[in-house]
Amino acid sequence: MFQRRGIMLILSSPSGAGKTSISRAILRQDANIQLSVSVTTRPKRANEVDGVDYHFKTVEEFNQMRDAGMLLEWAEVHGNFYATPKAQIDELLDAGKDVLFDIDYQGALQLYETCQEDIVGIFVLPPSIKELKHRLERRADDNEDVINRRLKTARQELREWNKYDYVIVNNDLEKSCALVTEIINAARIARRRQVNLPQFVSDLQDELESFLK
Repeated sequence: MFQRRGIMLILSSPSGAGKTSISRAILRQDANIQLSVSVTTRPKRANEVDGVDYHFKTVEEFNQMRDAGMLLEWAEVHGNFYATPKAQIDELLDAGKDVLFDIDYQGALQLYETCQEDIVGIFVLPPSIKELKHRLERRADDNEDVINRRLKTARQELREWNKYDYVIVNNDLEKSCALVTEIINAARIARRRQVNLPQFVSDLQDELESFLK
C-alpha cells in the first residue's frame, strides 16, 4: 500500500561462517534485493566474474577511487582492500529497492556511522570454531597459511557481534536463510521506511472528522 525506502541489508561474519552462502540464497529467492558489488584488490578466483562477484581493481586504481570520494566505505582485510562504491546506492534505496552488502565488520561500522537509518545489520556466527575451520578447509580456495590468517582475524571479528541489529548462528543454511527472510520482511514495514505513511494517516484523520461532524 505504501511507497517505501529500500533497506541496506548488511551481512557480516568471520570468514567461513556462511554469510556469502546466505547472501546467494537470499538473492535467488527475492527479486527485490540487489547485491552491492564490492570493489576489491584481492586476486580474482577461478570461479569469479569481474563486475558480478567483485569489481577487481589494482591498488593504484583503488586508491584513486578512494581519493576521489567514490567509495561509501572501505577496509583492509587479510592484506587486501575492499570497498562499497557510492554510485546508484541512494538511487536504488529511493526507488524502494533493497541492497545487500556482503562486507566485513570494518565496512559495516563505517556504514552504521553514515547510513544508520537505512541499515539492517545481521552478524552471522559459526556453531563452533572447529566447524569454522572445517568449512575453510572444505572450500579449498586457500592454502593453510591463508586459513590460519583468517582464523586469527576471526578474533577481532567475533568481538564486533554486538554492534549489529541481529545475530544468528549458522548451524543450518536453510534455517539461517529463513531467519534472514523474516528479518527482511519485518524491516520492510518499519514505520520510518513508509515514505507516504504520514500523509495516509493524515487523510484517515480528515476522513474521520468528516464522519464525526
